Amino acid sequence: MSKKLAYVAVLIGAVLWGTTGTAQTFMPSTIAPLTIASTRLAVGGFTLLLALLLMKKISVRGWPWKLTIIAGLAMALFQFCFFSSVRLTGVAIGTVVAIGSAPIFSGILEWVLLKKKPTKNWMIATVLSIVGCILLFSDKEGMVVNPLGVVLSLGAGLMFAVYTLFNKKMLKQVDAVPAVAITFSISAAVLLPFLFTSSKEGILTVPGIVGTLYLGLAATSIAYIVFSFGLQRISSSSAVTLSLAEPLTAAVLSFFVVGERLAFVSWIGVALLLGGIIVLTFGGSTEEKEMEMKAEIGM
Repeated sequence: MSKKLAYVAVLIGAVLWGTTGTAQTFMPSTIAPLTIASTRLAVGGFTLLLALLLMKKISVRGWPWKLTIIAGLAMALFQFCFFSSVRLTGVAIGTVVAIGSAPIFSGILEWVLLKKKPTKNWMIATVLSIVGCILLFSDKEGMVVNPLGVVLSLGAGLMFAVYTLFNKKMLKQVDAVPAVAITFSISAAVLLPFLFTSSKEGILTVPGIVGTLYLGLAATSIAYIVFSFGLQRISSSSAVTLSLAEPLTAAVLSFFVVGERLAFVSWIGVALLLGGIIVLTFGGSTEEKEMEMKAEIGM
């Protein structure tokens, strides 16, 4: 897979994540957010794992369990922190802080742990995307800045960055599909207790079942498989920045499908997000290739 196709693959994964909010609007409102989070991971992880086991396409011999467990726990904590923060401080603040902070955390982790300095295109794209994300949600009414909610949102951003970094390390040793299956099965097992403590009313209705299957199979399994395929060829910081296509997709779908209003400032945010994605997709691969060539000749 070429670098440009890798960027496109990560974008496709992010777009699929962005359909999550719209899909939830068609599900009964009585289903608690944490129930949705735990069931989507269970459906996505366990279904994929069972299919691979039946086809004998997975082997745990020599599996990088340390990396997998860290990635699985990070994804479970991301779900818990994000949905808890949204409950405390609202969707707008929770989303902006969590998704906006993830690229920053990712760049810092790469710099500290991998000694890899951020590229100029990554910095430009990240600034454009974060500002765009803030503008996108700036027109939301009834925003409440809850300190604990903000801390949890930051925790969610950090956990997504940790997941991406360790997932990339894991993908150097194993294939993407079994990696997603085992990682998300671990995440699902960690979150299963929430099924007993949060509301499940409506989960067994037709909209509840269809919505859960879509979220588990399309917005989780397929999305993270495609994301992982792209992640094998690009840096984790670039992948996390491109994941900001998720709120962009959510905003566009909310306007065209759900019928929500987007103010002028929100459309500016959409334009900046698109600008950041374009800079990273078309400029990032060229810049990374130049850096690789300099490293090879010892510059």
